Amino acid sequence: MQPRNMSMSGVVDLAAVKAAQEAKAKAEQARAEAARQGGGGGAVSPASLVIDVDEAGFERDVLQRSTEVPVVIDFWAEWCEPCKQLSPVLERLAVEYGGRFVLAKIDVDANQMLMQQFGIQGIPAVFAVVAGQALPLFQGAAAEAQIRGTLDQLVQVAEERFGLTGLVVDQDAEPGAAPEEHEMPAGPYDALLEAAVQALDAGDFGGAVQAYQNVLSDDPGNTEAKLGLAQAELLRRVQGADALKVREEAAANPKDARAQIAAADLDLVGGHVEDAFGRLIDTVQRTAGDDRDAVRVRLLELFEVVGADDPRVIAARRALARALF
Repeated sequence: MQPRNMSMSGVVDLAAVKAAQEAKAKAEQARAEAARQGGGGGAVSPASLVIDVDEAGFERDVLQRSTEVPVVIDFWAEWCEPCKQLSPVLERLAVEYGGRFVLAKIDVDANQMLMQQFGIQGIPAVFAVVAGQALPLFQGAAAEAQIRGTLDQLVQVAEERFGLTGLVVDQDAEPGAAPEEHEMPAGPYDALLEAAVQALDAGDFGGAVQAYQNVLSDDPGNTEAKLGLAQAELLRRVQGADALKVREEAAANPKDARAQIAAADLDLVGGHVEDAFGRLIDTVQRTAGDDRDAVRVRLLELFEVVGADDPRVIAARRALARALF
């Protein structure tokens, strides 16, 4: 199946870094406040981890959603007895995995075109879609241990290769559930984060990196610190670089992972986001082994700088998936 295709404008300078950090901080504050008032903010309810999908909603509910979280597809039918054994297991695991994947249920009798596009020969059949790319998982009923092993591998690939860490689940949406665990702490890191911003303003990128790392050592999930660290590390890498020399080396050595990574950093700092992404995706296709993995990791780091919701990041994730698979 070939899914249909689904671009940080401006220069990455200190002002842009600070503005991005402030925007992220406001978003997190709004989310935390909503959680305190009983809402999930950016979180989803456990019930929304299992969805029914049809042909009309496939692009929105599966392809687009797969740029945020892996989507596991359960092809089933009412008359299929093995489906009646498998589907409840998948539904229970979707909730148990706590947002690491979303389960999309597709009735093949009502969605024959999707069945044909995936090349389904028999049901139950289970696929995954990651960053817009369809991957077969297994066909027929399977033992729960086997299913868990497959899902664990899927979650690991999605996180390590594409930076997809899943959705935040609002556990308070379920009666008797534990309190929301993902709410950001209310302010204990403000001083460290402000110190990082001041270091950036002063051009002390090493000091900014250290300040953000200090926050993350205590609070690894701090969104503002992760964004700030990615941006500070980028600015530190390009500080003092001879741009002309870097670009000449990259042009002369298209298969040199180190040269292409250095040029991509300059592309991004110069505001050429799509050029940076395209350069590294092309290099992934030209390289192998440790070089390829180094390029992939740098691309994920640049995704962090631009932001996961940026359309250019979403498109690049899908292009990376095509290059890797």
